[in-house]
Amino acid sequence: MAMPKKVPLPPSTCQSTSTSSRPLDIGEFKIEGAFQFTANNPISGYVPPGYNLLRTTLLQKERANAERLLEPTRALWKERGLSIVSDRWVDSQRRPLINFMGVSEAGAVFLKAVNCGGERKDKFFISNLISQAIEEVGHQNVIQVITDNASVCSTTGLLIESKYLNIFWTPCAVHILNLALKNICALKETRGIAFAYDKCHWITLCVDDMMFIKNFIMNHSMRLAIFNEFVPLKLLAVANTRFASIIVMLKRFKLIKCGLQSMVISDQWVSYKEDDVGKATSVKEKLLNDVWWNKIDYILSFTLPIYEILRFCDSDKPCIHLVYGMWDTMIEKVKASIFRHEGKLDHEESIFYSVVHNILVEKWAKSNTPLHCLAHSSNPRYYSSTWLNENPNRVPPHKDKGILSMRNKCFKKYLPNLEERRVVNVEYAKFSGGSDMLGDFDSKIDRGVLDPLN
Repeated sequence: MAMPKKVPLPPSTCQSTSTSSRPLDIGEFKIEGAFQFTANNPISGYVPPGYNLLRTTLLQKERANAERLLEPTRALWKERGLSIVSDRWVDSQRRPLINFMGVSEAGAVFLKAVNCGGERKDKFFISNLISQAIEEVGHQNVIQVITDNASVCSTTGLLIESKYLNIFWTPCAVHILNLALKNICALKETRGIAFAYDKCHWITLCVDDMMFIKNFIMNHSMRLAIFNEFVPLKLLAVANTRFASIIVMLKRFKLIKCGLQSMVISDQWVSYKEDDVGKATSVKEKLLNDVWWNKIDYILSFTLPIYEILRFCDSDKPCIHLVYGMWDTMIEKVKASIFRHEGKLDHEESIFYSVVHNILVEKWAKSNTPLHCLAHSSNPRYYSSTWLNENPNRVPPHKDKGILSMRNKCFKKYLPNLEERRVVNVEYAKFSGGSDMLGDFDSKIDRGVLDPLN
């Protein structure tokens, strides 16, 4: 775009606080100011491209430019491998889509999105789409395929693993953690889990009260106006599909507790009687009830370790080498929080913790794969004295029989040749035992400090 070297702008669009009317160089303007000026003022000699040019030639050039920018990332796939990540969603036009991303240490690359309208989305249909995505990037480059843990995705994963012997199916850790939180905080009464429902039902009631208060305020314009006078933050309207939506809402309620209490004891709240007075009184009683707030504090306390690992995994950072260890640590922290609240010693029994523990272990059993164990075994941190001394029950990965079995499955999958596998076994023995160059003092100390890749 041909632009004058210097153009005068209104003072509000300039970074400088000077009131001088001199023309300022375009480099001194804020980006948004430059765009605003360009959009609102004709530029001599500049002719914008037409509709056909934008949708054909220019679009093709931009596509070619994007492909060039992605070449270094795709080149890294052949050297380091990548993961195929797939998810189902619905766009603004209510079309059912399945999208595919290629994720590696260089970042995530959008591969494609498929419109599945009118299709029966069974295991064969989904596995066929995943296979097409795998072939497009080269099956020899793919390490794993990541989907959610729905039953159709589980059976699809088995089909993919049987077709591609070098590829693992891995359920999404964030989705698993979200399901665990839902089972704890919003457990439904069904056959076979009556005992668990009985022990967790108080959490569901607390969450229901919170949603009742939120809806009562949000659905009455005058109550909402009163709320806005006392609370600077907004009441969140978190969709059920959002990860940890219940915990997000409870955290917001805790954050605005003082404002909510000030609101319901105000003259405005008491004097306004044009809506349901009984419900307004119920909201007031609940928000002034210390026992109810203590329950919220307790829920946020023992679910905090679950929420933290969910947030950590729901990011662009690679975390498969940390998931196995973090899950164990998470359960330890959940236990510590519940036992501290109940005033129990470590060797005593807590019925509530047993229910929560069973839910977490059941979800982990469905999500744990050999690849998690191999990644855990390859992380030097879990052999360091720093990590091992944090808990007397911890053992290094090469001494854990469960991890040993899963790791060997990975070795056999990746290295079907016995001679090659023997070489890898020897290398792993040196790594895990800290022998040769890995046995010096600095190497052993750095195991628990440095990034695993370093």
